[in-house]
Amino acid sequence: MAGAPHAHYMENLNQIDLNLLVYLEVLLRERNVTQAANQLGLSQPAMSNGLRRLRALFDDPLLVRTSEGMTPTERALELEPLVKQILLGVDRAMQPATEFEPGEAQMVVRIMASDYAESTLFPAVLTQLREHAPGITLDIMNPSDVSFLDVERGKVDLVINRFDQMPQSFHQITLWEDSFSCLMSADNPILEDFSLKSYLSADHIWVSKTGMGVGVGVDPGDVQRLGWVDAALAEQGQKRQIRVFTRHYQAAMTLAEQNDLIVTLPTRATHLKQDHPRVVIREAPFVIPPLELKMAWSPLLHNNAPHRWVRQFITGIARSLPGDVAG
Repeated sequence: MAGAPHAHYMENLNQIDLNLLVYLEVLLRERNVTQAANQLGLSQPAMSNGLRRLRALFDDPLLVRTSEGMTPTERALELEPLVKQILLGVDRAMQPATEFEPGEAQMVVRIMASDYAESTLFPAVLTQLREHAPGITLDIMNPSDVSFLDVERGKVDLVINRFDQMPQSFHQITLWEDSFSCLMSADNPILEDFSLKSYLSADHIWVSKTGMGVGVGVDPGDVQRLGWVDAALAEQGQKRQIRVFTRHYQAAMTLAEQNDLIVTLPTRATHLKQDHPRVVIREAPFVIPPLELKMAWSPLLHNNAPHRWVRQFITGIARSLPGDVAG
């Protein structure tokens, strides 16, 4: 009887077509046969046939049609993390043994980046990339162009932003921390006595609280959704008067040239204007917790050699750049 478990193991393996596990992973993610078929480049009949084979293999309906669409069974929910791990293991095993050669690579790297990250980090990244990997093209997208699902599927290689929340399955690192400073016109009368009191008496430019997904209009009364500057003021029982809401750091810094407006934003962004004769940079007159710029990516891409090289390349540049980093 010693050989029986082994024989049973081989019998189970012989029933499994690896493609079926790929189908199952996508079906459980999409919960829609048509969308799963589109994702895999299959016809709907082929996808339906795959689902029939999966149901027979696992002796379970796996996905059941309900008023909310296709709902996974308890067995399917148990299988989902196991199937993901199997497919990740196969992906890892299939990676080429040879190291990635950046100088020879011809590829497009899709990165979702906030306006802040694009203006402070990417000039240096692009300069270095032109030297070390000239065949790599960057496709930089706005946060509103991308969903977490796009990242999870590997449609977007990296996201670089400040995040309040992120799926636990994502890999992430902090590229840097940044303090906050105020940018204003050199003719702004507030400079004669720049304090919290005069700051609160002035008019302000709000610049986008970062995140992902399609943006909506701002409610000036909803302090919790206004972001770090207003949350820090609220901690002190204070509120500023915001006259302009914008989603772009460059636009906010240009608007700050008007002599009665102040923009409070990450210090590294203000450094882009440090040699501009019409504006002045001042330390914020109250404590604002530092911003963390994070880079995140899908577990599907974690062991991909070109992706790993790009991640390490960007991280190295981010950590080499000078900046007023709050401790």
